[in-house]
Amino acid sequence: MLDRADVPLAPLTTLRLGGRAKRLVTAYDEQSVVAVAREADGAGEPLLVLGGGSNVVLPDEGFDGTVLRIAVHGLAATQDGDRVLLTAGAGEEWESFVALCVADRLAGVEALSGIPGLVGGSPVQNIGAYGQDVAQTITAVRAYDRREKAVVALTDCGFSYRHSVFKDEPGRWVVLAVTFALTSSELSEPVGYAELARRLGVEVGERAPLGEVREAVLALRRGKGMVLDASDPDTRSAGSFFTNPLLTTEQLAALPEQPPSWPEADGRVKVSAAWLIERSGFGKGAFDGPVGISSKHTLALVNRGGGTTADLRRVASAVRDGVRGRFGVELVPEPVFVGEPL
Repeated sequence: MLDRADVPLAPLTTLRLGGRAKRLVTAYDEQSVVAVAREADGAGEPLLVLGGGSNVVLPDEGFDGTVLRIAVHGLAATQDGDRVLLTAGAGEEWESFVALCVADRLAGVEALSGIPGLVGGSPVQNIGAYGQDVAQTITAVRAYDRREKAVVALTDCGFSYRHSVFKDEPGRWVVLAVTFALTSSELSEPVGYAELARRLGVEVGERAPLGEVREAVLALRRGKGMVLDASDPDTRSAGSFFTNPLLTTEQLAALPEQPPSWPEADGRVKVSAAWLIERSGFGKGAFDGPVGISSKHTLALVNRGGGTTADLRRVASAVRDGVRGRFGVELVPEPVFVGEPL
């Protein structure tokens, strides 16, 4: 465990925004994570749990409390019939975890290649891309329950689109490890996204070699500035900044224009947030100044350099309000705002 005072937080986030932490504790094992959380809760001190910093917006004034940085590593596997149950520490880098799974011919997360962040963050927002999400493979999450002051194993995480039980009570759970059920195979799971299928030269629903799927996803993400690259300012972001809205069929029909849409199992329809943003007058590269829309993807807000969280809030609010005014649809931010919500 590494305990330091007055530490800048911006370098620990992909947006490179935010002030300083009064105290930063990096915990390398589960026992230390639990001990720090219990200590802060017992003292009534504010606690912020920080993983890879890829899905968080930190305030310019910093955090006046303890920031607990998760660095719990380790992998363990067991055979379960034709599946492999692979448990990863919450501090494992997600992209490295996916690369290992593909190299070991374990199918189930290959379309999630290139996503920044840590394994511990994957169940919180049910990360997904290109027709896959972690709800399809996660079987259990070990977490510290700050309310009950106990380590628990959750097998029902209440997954839905970019949502889980962990979002229902923000701050209650500290993820320690995640178990995935993966399939031993040279081939991917059925490709579930048209753009990826075209890139691979297969039909939606067909399978492809794992390595080819991974490389195709990485190429698609790089073209949109969605793979971290220190030399590319367009990757200084939190990825997709707004979730795709879920509308009823009546709400969809009432829109002045019909956006690309995809039916959901609950009867609602998911529509393209990027399309709504563009049709509201915010194209790629929009907004002058240190924070604006990526030149590669309309859904990403980027810190071009020298930006502040206040700058980001202004741009995000302008986009949200513009879409509301044009379409009557409320865009919801995907990253978590620490302090005041957007």
